[in-house]
Amino acid sequence: MTSKTHIPQPTPQPVGDPRAARRESLIGIGFGLGAFLFWGIAPIYFKLVQHVPAVEILAHRILWSAAFLALLVWVLGRWRGVALAVTDRRLLFPLIGSAVILAANWFVYIVAVNDGQVLQASLGYYINPLVNVLLGTLFLKERLRPAQMIAVALATLGVLVLVIAAGQVPWVALFLGFSFGFYGLLRKLVKVDTMIAVFIEAAVLVPAALVFLVWRGGAGSFGGGDLSTDLLLVAAGLVTLVPLVWFGAAAKRLSLSTVGILQYVAPTGQFLLAVLLFGEAFTPIHMITFACIWTGLALYTADALRRG
Repeated sequence: MTSKTHIPQPTPQPVGDPRAARRESLIGIGFGLGAFLFWGIAPIYFKLVQHVPAVEILAHRILWSAAFLALLVWVLGRWRGVALAVTDRRLLFPLIGSAVILAANWFVYIVAVNDGQVLQASLGYYINPLVNVLLGTLFLKERLRPAQMIAVALATLGVLVLVIAAGQVPWVALFLGFSFGFYGLLRKLVKVDTMIAVFIEAAVLVPAALVFLVWRGGAGSFGGGDLSTDLLLVAAGLVTLVPLVWFGAAAKRLSLSTVGILQYVAPTGQFLLAVLLFGEAFTPIHMITFACIWTGLALYTADALRRG
């Protein structure tokens, strides 16, 4: 009689295993925190290259971002997706528009950091979620819920306090908040993979960046004999690419509401850097403005979590 050896089989994990889902969520939160913390401390990088003209930093950021993204697209085998997008005018033209908006946003942000206006930059990215709500109402015919109305009204009140009491319009904050809002609106209307879209946006800006550097008489500050400056300018591509990859990994694993909460880490980091490290003035008027916007964001987040 032949005996059969019993080989224990692994216990199959049930579909929708909560442990696996929890593990994926934790990984997503790790990537999300990494991305937004990276963006939150990005002003330190731009302070290190503030001896280079802002438009030149922008040109190198475009060039090196396009180079690193091309490498990543090749490694991931996404060239077919790129070809399909650039040959479809319904996709290409909106991406050209979003590229121009993104370049303007990058330029103003670089100028703001180098001019000691990191506090305003953080204000711009704090109001961005509420700008998104407003743009959704104006262009996508989305209906504002009561909590959203109050949140937008509080943000508007905070900006008006700064305008009336301090006698200054926070142009940097408004431009960053609204330009990134319009960028997000265009990207929402164009159904293209994030990595492919960002590569195309960088690629269409490369000719303008090259023309500028040639007009400057070469590569500008790059290759001028200062190795640290050369490495910092090359790093502009990684400063763009690394948090983008992490953000993409987080977005795949987390709900939109969770990503929305994590995004406040970036302007909070910028805010803390501005006040504690860079010594920018934080007056009682700024406190009232930020308090209005923080309260509005708290209402907005609570409403999003309740609906989620």
